Amino acid sequence: MRPKAHQTLNLKLLVVAVLVAFFLLFVLRSNFSTSISNQDPSPATQASSLLPKPSSDCSLTCNKIPPSLSQALIHYSTSTITPQQTLKEISVSARVLEKKSPCNFLVFGLGHDSLMWSALNHGGRTVFLEEDEAWIEQIRRRFPMLESYHVTYDSKVNEAENLMEVGRGPECTAVGDPRFSMCQLALKGLPTLVYETKWDLIMVDAPTGYYEEAPGRMTAIYTAAMMARNRDGGETHVFVHDVNRVVEDKFSMAFLCEKYMKKQEGRLRHFTIPSHRDHLDTPFCPQ
Repeated sequence: MRPKAHQTLNLKLLVVAVLVAFFLLFVLRSNFSTSISNQDPSPATQASSLLPKPSSDCSLTCNKIPPSLSQALIHYSTSTITPQQTLKEISVSARVLEKKSPCNFLVFGLGHDSLMWSALNHGGRTVFLEEDEAWIEQIRRRFPMLESYHVTYDSKVNEAENLMEVGRGPECTAVGDPRFSMCQLALKGLPTLVYETKWDLIMVDAPTGYYEEAPGRMTAIYTAAMMARNRDGGETHVFVHDVNRVVEDKFSMAFLCEKYMKKQEGRLRHFTIPSHRDHLDTPFCPQ
């Protein structure tokens, strides 16, 4: 998730524009709600309108910007480092968040875009899972409001082909809680809250996967897929970044399923996975 070099100034401005648009939407919705409530005043309200008007007080009439959004705007306006995803890729997830937030949003990876995701899910719960403890401490010092947890991965990119074969076995296609799964691909050491929360969105943008000895995203993609299937009703939006790479490409199609894919924009794929929990005879992937 963390870019290895500075991105262009244009991308930074576009990310800021997304956050500004979110803020404007927040203000407009608040103003609209206020105008609706004033259209049909109660008798008590009509009576109070005959009383002398108090002096103008902004604390009573103004819509204050949420602190999380304020900090995100300041950060991205002044930072020379921008998120690794492009505007078009970010927009795919942002459109879903616009409809679903406030919601539960799980993100594999803690990066320069984390403050943005948290701000776009204002009022919801956004949790980040990160492999690098030193990086977590660095981000916590700067943005203590972000909820992040350290996780470890036992897999390696050079094991991906063997893990794909393992994933085809019956123990890996059975729907259930990943922490109790017999499948080698299931992540069993995540914080308890991760397994017990009903996630509306899951973003897989970690762990590191660009060299042979790196952990790779095989287990993260599989676990996200099983959390979605094991959800108690409804559907889960799952996003996988860097699908230009072999692991992300093959594992997302195998375990999130091509028929469940809603959109691909650049290096980002968006899947919508329905719950299989109440219909255990549902095929792992639709035909």
